[in-house]
Amino acid sequence: MNNRGEQVIGELFRRINTLIADYDLTYDEYQVAQQWLIDVGQAGEWPLALALFEHAVEQQAHKDRAGSQGTILGPFYLPDSPVLDLPYELPHRPGEKGDKLLMTGRVLSADGTPLDGAVLDVWQADADGLYSGFSDLPAGLLRGKLTTDTQGRFALRTIVPGAFTIPHEGPVGRLLAACGWHPWRPGHIHMIVSADEHEPLITQLYMDSSDYLDDDVASAVKNSLIVHPHRHGGQLAFDYEFRLAPLRAAVPAG
Repeated sequence: MNNRGEQVIGELFRRINTLIADYDLTYDEYQVAQQWLIDVGQAGEWPLALALFEHAVEQQAHKDRAGSQGTILGPFYLPDSPVLDLPYELPHRPGEKGDKLLMTGRVLSADGTPLDGAVLDVWQADADGLYSGFSDLPAGLLRGKLTTDTQGRFALRTIVPGAFTIPHEGPVGRLLAACGWHPWRPGHIHMIVSADEHEPLITQLYMDSSDYLDDDVASAVKNSLIVHPHRHGGQLAFDYEFRLAPLRAAVPAG
């Protein structure tokens, strides 16, 4: 842990001590909180619990970045998605449930220069809100990587993802219930957009028809990330432009 990280952890403990005094915490209440922290660890839910803070870290870390807005990575990313062949379509089951969806767009540098060969690593839930690799869905379902053409353009066929709940049967779910929070996330498509000499963009695109846009449990929705598909030839379609920030030059030491 670097010195700044140690300072942050030290400040966290100082603020917890202040919180204990502010709330005049009793030993019984302290033991309830202590047991909850132990339960989170034993249930393997620390990544899930910490994901509730990720939106604040993302906003702070990228507040001055040029180009498109991003948002959280979330817990359902897998690094080895299949590389797709043209015409691009996310792998799916025969008769996959959900409205068919065509996503088109461009990947540009922040100054508007098209990015040839940019990579979009895409993953999403199915119409029932389930992710492959984290459910009984076949491996690799609704996941894939595609690249842009010389003008930075791409087109991808998939289905409209469903809203879903984060896991809420364990101690994180008990916390949500105690705070009066629901466990739902709106339907969205995840992607990491990357290109040479540019910062990767981690983002999610949210369907305007989905519930929970205004009260996403992960607090990750931004207005610029809400898309408005229109009906076109028996499917829904939308177009979206991604602008990537050029890599920042390293600052010489000393």
